[in-house]
Amino acid sequence: MSRIGNKPIEIPAGVEVALDGQKITVKGPKGTLERNIHGNMKVSIDGNVITVARPDDAKENRSLHGLTRTLINNMVSGVSNEFTKELEVNGVGYRAAKQGKTLVLTLGYSHLIEMKEPEGITYDVPNPNQIIVRGIDKEKVGQMAAEIRMKRPPEVYRGKGIKYATEHIRRKEGKTGK
Repeated sequence: MSRIGNKPIEIPAGVEVALDGQKITVKGPKGTLERNIHGNMKVSIDGNVITVARPDDAKENRSLHGLTRTLINNMVSGVSNEFTKELEVNGVGYRAAKQGKTLVLTLGYSHLIEMKEPEGITYDVPNPNQIIVRGIDKEKVGQMAAEIRMKRPPEVYRGKGIKYATEHIRRKEGKTGK
């Protein structure tokens, strides 16, 4: 019995949900998202409540039940209020800047790293040590934050690199001389 899959999804005011066969479209004040639903899942809209049901208790259907409900819930909450991921840049000389729609990273390499904003994603750089990734699609926001972090992952000896704001880096003790 899926506890998450059985929870109904409340549709907030200002959000429209349309179901066309196996395609669900969610429109809201921040934008529009579309997703294809797996053929086994039954999605129904009753007033301002969305419910997801599965045909039987087969292993694949049980795993898809909660996943489908969570994906639809993320779409509904994304079009009403954006998702954000916050990153911190730590290290002497390491910094971030925004030039137009491009994020420019100085990370100790011999060259600057430039990352253009993909469609549906925006970067904010309130100060040179902080990057905020915003967007309505939770999957894209998380992926872009991970790609930025991969440019210089945090290292455990000095703590230099790019890390998530909520992430805690366990520091290691270096070599000790006699």
